[in-house]
Amino acid sequence: MGLNVQISAGFSDDERPEISAMYWAAFGQKLGHVMGPKKRALAFIEDLLDPSHAICARDQGGALLGVVGFKTAKGALVDGTWADMTRHYGWIGSTWRTALLVLLERDTENQRFLMDGVFVASHAQGKGVGTALLDAISNEAVRRGYKELRLDVVDKNPRARALYERKGFIAGDVHHLGPLRHIFGFSSATTMVRQLSA
Repeated sequence: MGLNVQISAGFSDDERPEISAMYWAAFGQKLGHVMGPKKRALAFIEDLLDPSHAICARDQGGALLGVVGFKTAKGALVDGTWADMTRHYGWIGSTWRTALLVLLERDTENQRFLMDGVFVASHAQGKGVGTALLDAISNEAVRRGYKELRLDVVDKNPRARALYERKGFIAGDVHHLGPLRHIFGFSSATTMVRQLSA
């Protein structure tokens, strides 16, 4: 059964811990070896979350159901400098973590709006929240003048890929991690693109 989903841009500082926990629940398996331990990773994410690069789904009572992030030349949902990383992980810890994370970086481009992660609260999964967020970010892309929306999906997430395909995303380039698959927990990521209409 679907939920009555309310879409809005950004979030309050009070929601940072909840969004950080939801983000880690969605991406912790991929990032755990690099960003862990969990307590430190949650503090880092909570500190760096940028509401100007987020669209949120809430229920009628205002409770958070999910978030979709996007990346622009001005930043991303979770974006920080080496100094930010050092503040949470120390000089040595930030050096090797930054070197590994840069391998997952996706560049922004002029032609396609870049979605940078979508995640839904566990109790709200399968109830149309992810679909509502994909529609919302597509609308945001159109509002900004883009004709295409781009994302990457890892091979370990077939459920998400199936949703993207239902929403009109077409698979393109596949990026293989090689030996780094042992660190990040997935072997490849596929770029998918959705054509948008104004």
